[in-house]
Amino acid sequence: MRTHRISLLGAVVVVVAAVSGGCGGYGGSKAKTASTATASSGGTVIKTVTVHETEFKLTPNTISLAKPGTYVFKGVNDGTVTHALAVEGNGVDQDSADISAGSSGTLKVTLPKAGNYEIYCPVDGHKNQGMKGKITVGGSTGSGTGGAGTTETTGTSTGRKGY
Repeated sequence: MRTHRISLLGAVVVVVAAVSGGCGGYGGSKAKTASTATASSGGTVIKTVTVHETEFKLTPNTISLAKPGTYVFKGVNDGTVTHALAVEGNGVDQDSADISAGSSGTLKVTLPKAGNYEIYCPVDGHKNQGMKGKITVGGSTGSGTGGAGTTETTGTSTGRKGY
């Protein structure tokens, strides 16, 4: 039931962007820090950040985001075993569903305030084997860690807890 509700939200975002003439960050080749797509829905910024997962690392493992808001983290499992994504910090503690090898999944997270958050793979000790990274929100201190330069939008999200 929850997946349908989030899918509907994604459809509404697409419709709002289409009705408003497509503005809101969907076009052009401008690279955004650590994000691959931007949409606007009722004042809430939604950005998609793509994170590639392999045995045993996250790429990128340092993500800089300009401001607090709602983000969709797309985990792309380029490895040979099951992975997932988790984000923790500043009162946030959310996990995606398992992502099988060769697949991708999403985790929609609201990062409520500026500061540091941890991103990692919560599967079977993968975090301790190096599948972890840092998300910095606000106060940009780096050169940016954008994805592969592709633009994607998503309207689905899965979660293990709290959804």
